[in-house]
Amino acid sequence: MPDKYTQNNLNISSSPYLRQHAGNPIWWQEWNSETLAYAAAANKPLLVSVGYATCHWCHVMAAEAFSDPETAAYLNANFVNIKVDREQRPDIDQYLMNFIQAQTGSGGWPLNVFLTPGLKPVHALTYAPLRTSGNRYSFLYIAQAVTEFMEQRGDNIMPFTQHEQEAPEADAERLAESLGEYFDRENGGFGAGQKFPPHSTLLFMLYRLSVSPDKLLDEMVTSTLDAMMMRGLHDHLQGGIYRYCVDREWTIPHFEKMLYDQAMALWTYSVAHRVTGGERYRIMAEKIVRCLDDTFTIDGMYASAFNADTDHKEGATYLWSMKELAALLSAEEMERFREVYDVSDTGNFEGLNHLVRKSDRRIDDIEEKLLKARRQRSQPSRDDKILLGLNALTAVALIQAGRQLDRPELAAAAAGLTWRLLETFWDGSSLAHSYYDGVLQQQSYLSDAAAMLLAIT
Repeated sequence: MPDKYTQNNLNISSSPYLRQHAGNPIWWQEWNSETLAYAAAANKPLLVSVGYATCHWCHVMAAEAFSDPETAAYLNANFVNIKVDREQRPDIDQYLMNFIQAQTGSGGWPLNVFLTPGLKPVHALTYAPLRTSGNRYSFLYIAQAVTEFMEQRGDNIMPFTQHEQEAPEADAERLAESLGEYFDRENGGFGAGQKFPPHSTLLFMLYRLSVSPDKLLDEMVTSTLDAMMMRGLHDHLQGGIYRYCVDREWTIPHFEKMLYDQAMALWTYSVAHRVTGGERYRIMAEKIVRCLDDTFTIDGMYASAFNADTDHKEGATYLWSMKELAALLSAEEMERFREVYDVSDTGNFEGLNHLVRKSDRRIDDIEEKLLKARRQRSQPSRDDKILLGLNALTAVALIQAGRQLDRPELAAAAAGLTWRLLETFWDGSSLAHSYYDGVLQQQSYLSDAAAMLLAIT
């Protein structure tokens, strides 16, 4: 076995996510033709593990199973182990995501897929614990079971094929009716489980409302926008939104902040202000711009995301005890604060308070005071990788905000961002995909070109 495949080689990667796994005892490799050729020549199956730098459960697996000597020894002996940054290789991520969704009906990250030496997917899973508990099997147990299965089946494993299907004929009327069936009237949003911000769905409904008033559509839009704005998805002090909420009521988020979500939320709330006339939506959009400018900017462009964890604890930067609040606020300020925010001694997240509004009354002075104090805490790490497609999407969102909010300076900012992207990613004949630590990833994707075309036209 060549020496390079008996060691972890991620320390030389251009990906911040892969570098996070450079200390694992697993002999992680990067996805490239040389590594794939080695696996085929050695007739050794592969474990391909996909994630991204600010993924909470990726960090948990890195600290648990992927740091465990016994698990590492088994994986090293039986697999060629490959780490993939989904933001640098969205093509690999999408193919493997299609497989796990076909196999299980759901997906997520970390996305772990076992493949034959000939790259046929065999089994996929997301997070698995270090130790088996009840009906939750350890990652090591699953890897051993996959090995046994592949040894029994030999070459008799069917390839995973994706059949292209014609897109169904668009029917806006039927789509609007279907959304009504899944609408959560009590809490806003759609479905009865975890709540992700449904940006594209909201934009569809807003544009439909702009040409054809509809009472149910209006209720779905305003109820969902208000829940996202008032409850736990929103960072009420800094502005911006978190990735999603783990509960139906929009109370507790997974605390990572992603550029994609800021761009789409800015676009959505800006259009909502224009369509509904709601002043609260203008304020929300402007707070998202503040979040982008104050925290995401890097070299005239925008970084990819902020981690959910601070010092290995989820949400630590954003949570408050009543003792902390009482020490920072006067009695009069505390009284006003508690009229607006739902806080208590027991809290709503592991004994602490994640801020959730119960009133839309403005208390800017108190919020600024708390934000100033929060900035003195340890902060979540930022993924400084600059992605062309997401930055171009942000430029589009800024253009929309400039138009819908009558803020021409935002459109000017979008123009400046677009020129900066062209300077960085365009070499006169092709577009690069990402930029990190002085290195351009030259491979580009259709989505990057599409987003840039949208930004410049």
